[in-house]
Amino acid sequence: MSHISESANPKSVDLDIFFTMVDVPIYCNLLWSDRQAALNCPKGDIKLAFCLDTGLITNVAFDPNKLDYDQDYENSLHYSPKFQQYAQSLAQDLVERHQLKQKNIIEIGCGKGDFLISLCKLGDNRGVGFDPSYVPRSEHEPLADRVQFIQDFYSERYQTYSADFICCRHTLEHVNDPAKLLQPLRKAIGDRLETVIFFEVPNALDTFRHLAVWDIIYEHCCYFVPASLVQAFVNNGFEVKQVNEVFNGQFLCLEALPVNGDEGIAAVEVESLEAIREDLATFTSKFNAKLAFWWDKLAQIAQKGQKAVAWGAGSKGVTFLNLLQERDTVEYIVDLNPRKQGKYVAGSGQQIVAPEFLKEYRPELVIIMNPIYESEICQLTRDLGLNPEFMCV
Repeated sequence: MSHISESANPKSVDLDIFFTMVDVPIYCNLLWSDRQAALNCPKGDIKLAFCLDTGLITNVAFDPNKLDYDQDYENSLHYSPKFQQYAQSLAQDLVERHQLKQKNIIEIGCGKGDFLISLCKLGDNRGVGFDPSYVPRSEHEPLADRVQFIQDFYSERYQTYSADFICCRHTLEHVNDPAKLLQPLRKAIGDRLETVIFFEVPNALDTFRHLAVWDIIYEHCCYFVPASLVQAFVNNGFEVKQVNEVFNGQFLCLEALPVNGDEGIAAVEVESLEAIREDLATFTSKFNAKLAFWWDKLAQIAQKGQKAVAWGAGSKGVTFLNLLQERDTVEYIVDLNPRKQGKYVAGSGQQIVAPEFLKEYRPELVIIMNPIYESEICQLTRDLGLNPEFMCV
């Protein structure tokens, strides 16, 4: 690991760079209608550093000025029945446990609004969602009298919007300093100390300990383990009630309440930061070994004159295809999201296709980007009358 001095990050005296990727797409979920434009997409560098004091992993090469989320940004997973089931069960659990019935709900980083709509339908609640990438949808119109979407980043300017429940899913990892979101949030809540806070982020333990390496993307400037997630909230005026690993360990869910000063801050049991540092020390070598395996596998496919497709044009798929750069062997990537179909992958240029495309293309290998969707993908493919080899990355 290379060391960063305190001057490079004044909030920490102990940052170690343990992993580097250069010239990667800055957006994994931006839709590109032209292949050449996709190949020439804006790029940036990733230099991941670990802080032993807090457990936070950050991209010290991250430049927030490079990013500007808008309506062309598309990261919805709700077209997958597996993810729909997870999101719906999560919404149901939150509504029941926190008695969210005819309450006011705010969602920060609401994306295309699916989760907020579920919370409001299940509990007859009123909702406000904040996200510059939100796109008005006809199916949301029946709830227009009690669900509002604001195409902007949440900030202190919206502190007049009060809520009984505030949720934020897969947004905090896009903020280069957690305090930039959590401090304005705490100020906006003010003395409403019964306001329940729910955050969900990718689980860095899954990425770095279990080698879910394709989750490393430029948009994610922070990577949280349970300890660093708890620390971020404690440092910004919240009492953490619980932290759970969900979605087969791929996500972390945190629930908290605002507090005044240091009153009643709960101690949540978390893992040893030193143990995580040991995992990171061997991460680069394991990452290179995983890349070598896939280069070898795709070389075998090419030598046999066979065809392979990837499945899942989200961040995992984009990272996988950009790292391998094997467009001649993997020409297409499948995705269930119709907004992505017909578009092209940032950086590597593969066309995104619907599952039905495979009936004519008939690949010998389907590479599954997220193993949690394996049974769903296998069934969809066999329903098309195909029986290729399936492999999870």
